[in-house]
Amino acid sequence: MPIYSYSFRDTAGGVQKGTAEAESEELLKKRFEEQGFTILEVKMIRARGKRQKSFGKVKLGVLAVFCRQFSTMVDAGVSLVRCLDVLQNQSQDPKLKKILGDLSERVESGESLSRAMQRHPRTFTQLFIGLVRAGEVGGVLEESLQRLAQFLEKDVELRRKVKSALTYPILVVVFATAIVGFLVYWFVPQWAAILTDLGLDAENLPAPTKLLIDIADVMKNQGWVIIVGLVVIIFSYRLFVSTRFGRRVADRVKLKIPVFGKLHHKVCMARFSRTMGTLLTSGVPILQAMETVSGVVGNTIMSDAILEARARIREGDRIGDPLEASRLFPPMVVHMIGVGEESGSLDYMLQKIADFYEAEVEATLASLTAALEPILIVGLGFVVGFIVVSMFLPLVDVISKLSGGEEDAGG
Repeated sequence: MPIYSYSFRDTAGGVQKGTAEAESEELLKKRFEEQGFTILEVKMIRARGKRQKSFGKVKLGVLAVFCRQFSTMVDAGVSLVRCLDVLQNQSQDPKLKKILGDLSERVESGESLSRAMQRHPRTFTQLFIGLVRAGEVGGVLEESLQRLAQFLEKDVELRRKVKSALTYPILVVVFATAIVGFLVYWFVPQWAAILTDLGLDAENLPAPTKLLIDIADVMKNQGWVIIVGLVVIIFSYRLFVSTRFGRRVADRVKLKIPVFGKLHHKVCMARFSRTMGTLLTSGVPILQAMETVSGVVGNTIMSDAILEARARIREGDRIGDPLEASRLFPPMVVHMIGVGEESGSLDYMLQKIADFYEAEVEATLASLTAALEPILIVGLGFVVGFIVVSMFLPLVDVISKLSGGEEDAGG
C-alpha cells in the first residue's frame, strides 16, 4: 500500500506528525476525522510498487527477545539511545542490527522512537508502533515493551504449533507424490515394453492396466503441459488474491472449507482477542485498537466485520452488538466481551478468550493430525496397490494361457 506523511491537530490542541499506510489519501483522512483530529496535511511519500530503503524483515522470535531486553534496560533507567546502541552491538541478527543502528541515529537526532520505527514497516507493524507510542505517551514504555514481548511470544508459539502439526502430513503427501510419480514416469513405461515383448496386444490389456499406461504416456510425453498448467494456475491464483475482491473470495472460502475452515476461524479469533486485549491493556483507545486489530487479524471478512463494529461503536453502540450481528463471533465471545465491557475489565476478558482459543487451536490440530495420518496411509496404500495390481493383471492372463497350452500339449 502507499505510504503517506501526515500532520494533524489532536483533541488536546497539539500537532502530531508521522507516516502511515493507507489504500488512499481519502481513507487516511477519514480515519483521522473519525478520531476527532483536525487534518493539517496529508502527502504521499511512497507510491504503490515503489520501495524505500529497506533492511529486510526480522523474525518474530528475534523481535520478542529484543523487546524483553529493551524493556529490562529501560526499566533500569538506561537512556533510549544507549539501549539501542547496546542492543545493536549484542544482536546476532544482521537485519535487526542495521535497523537498531538506524533507530539509534534517528532517536539521537530528536525523533521519537515510535516515529523512527515507522520507517521500517516490514519489521514494526502498526500494532508494534501503536503500543510503543502508547508507552511513550503514558511514560510506561517498559511495560508496553513487556506486553509486546508477551504478545510476540504467544504469536510465535501459536504459529509454531500450526506449522509443526501440518509438517508431517505435508511431508507424507510430498514423498508419496514423488514415489508414485517415479513409478508412473519411469517404471510403468518399461513394464509396458516388457508386456509388448511378451506378445500382449495393447487393446486386449485389462482396463486398469490400459489406464495406467495411458497416464504414464501423458506424463512422459506431455509432462511439460502439466507443469506449465500448474504454474499458470498458481500464478493466476496469486494474481487473483492480490486484488481486494479476490482476497475476500479466498478468505471467505478459508472460513467455509470443511475442517480447516474451523481451524482458520479459531486462529483468527485467538489473534483478534490477544491483539485487542494487549492494546487495551496498554491504554490504547478502543477505536484505535479496533482499527489496528482489523489489519492483523489475518482475514479480510473478519477485518471488515471489526471495522463495521468500530463504526457502530463510534456512533454509541456497545461493542458486542455489532460483533454478534456479523455472525462471525460466537455467542460465547460476544457474551464475555459484554461482561467485560459492563465490568470495566474488557482487556482481561479478551486475554481469557485468547487463552481459550489458543487451547482450542492446539486441540483441533492434535485431532486433525491424528485423523489425517490414517487417511494418508490408506490413500497411499490404495494408489500403490492400484499400480501393482494394474501391472500384474496381464501376467495373470499370460500364466493362464501358458497353463492352458501345457495341458493341451499333455492331452
